[in-house]
Amino acid sequence: MKKFSFLLIFSLLLFTACKKDHVDATNTKTLQSSINDMTASLSTIKQIKFNEALYILKTFGVEADGDVAELKALGQLINGKKVPEIMTLADQVAQKNGIEWASTSPPSLGEMNIFGDEKAKETDANDVKANSLSIITRPTGDDGAGAPTALQIIPRLVDNAGNPVSFTGAGLEATLEVFSNGVKLSTAKNLMQDNNFKGFNLKFSSIPAAKVVDNKIDITVSIKTTAKTFKMTKIGLDVNPDLLKVPVAPKVDSTAVNQDPAVIDPNNPTATPTATDPNATSATTPAAPKQPVADPKTTVTGFLNNVSSQNLKAAYNSASNPSWGSYESFSNPTSGFGSIKNVSVKNISTNASNASSASVNATYDVTDKSGKTTSLKVTFGLKSVNGEWKISSYKINP
Repeated sequence: MKKFSFLLIFSLLLFTACKKDHVDATNTKTLQSSINDMTASLSTIKQIKFNEALYILKTFGVEADGDVAELKALGQLINGKKVPEIMTLADQVAQKNGIEWASTSPPSLGEMNIFGDEKAKETDANDVKANSLSIITRPTGDDGAGAPTALQIIPRLVDNAGNPVSFTGAGLEATLEVFSNGVKLSTAKNLMQDNNFKGFNLKFSSIPAAKVVDNKIDITVSIKTTAKTFKMTKIGLDVNPDLLKVPVAPKVDSTAVNQDPAVIDPNNPTATPTATDPNATSATTPAAPKQPVADPKTTVTGFLNNVSSQNLKAAYNSASNPSWGSYESFSNPTSGFGSIKNVSVKNISTNASNASSASVNATYDVTDKSGKTTSLKVTFGLKSVNGEWKISSYKINP
């Protein structure tokens, strides 16, 4: 009897020891097994939030096409991580993508299963009953000259009569694909939790100018419910050609002086230039410093667009402002520009400009991650750095 008890206790300890407390992404089988082990150790509510976190990471935290590729990429992202680390990572991804989700909030995304179980459950909030999808598009923003800076794209699930259906607590995967002349330009994803979904804000500055034909784009939006994927396309939407993304010209060292070897003998550089260049002189005149050719308000417009889309690295790189400190301080999600969810520009104008400095006034609304909106009037100071305008000061006016 004692021997049996000892064997029973030993087997239970062995079983417990075999359970994983971290992700093993050696293959799909070990990934699922380790996640199941980790889930089993959690309370019911935490199990749901853990599954939501995995869904957030699989949908928005990796770049891959198709469920199999997404699952493999997810495994690489979270391999070796424990539950708290995965929850923290999901919080960061949700915040970066403007998704209203947090690991500490109540369950909000319906039934989530990253391994593809799409069988509808009795309480499945993602099993939304709808007939079709409609899309509303409208220009937004102002480039300072009255032209829009973006397109707001709002999908709605509708019934047979074309009326929006009512649902809450879902976590429907919403995908936006942008095309021009049949060529895909970009893809974006978001979560549709109810039919008041704000949709997608497509910045013209994110669209490559070289791939846009006749200043028009086509869009396709798809919404994935448990039972069906709804899809709709709109063709021939106008874009603002002046704001499309243009590759940055390579920087040229303005201090470099190119010399013609036919004019100066490399073996005797102090010799008088040969007659092949009648205008040559014995003294070399250094090149003048490169002067900026762009309007300084273009830099401010790009900065605000990047802050609004949370491309904070690009925003930080467009500035040379000591008061903003390091990038970590600049992008801080609590006290820095990382706390901003959206920027709606009302007006931008160049106040003053010369060869080395400029001043730009901007009026815009800032919405933070908590949903609070503040109207600002800001004066940006800029300076010329190697032929580019860089933001050097930032003053909020009363």
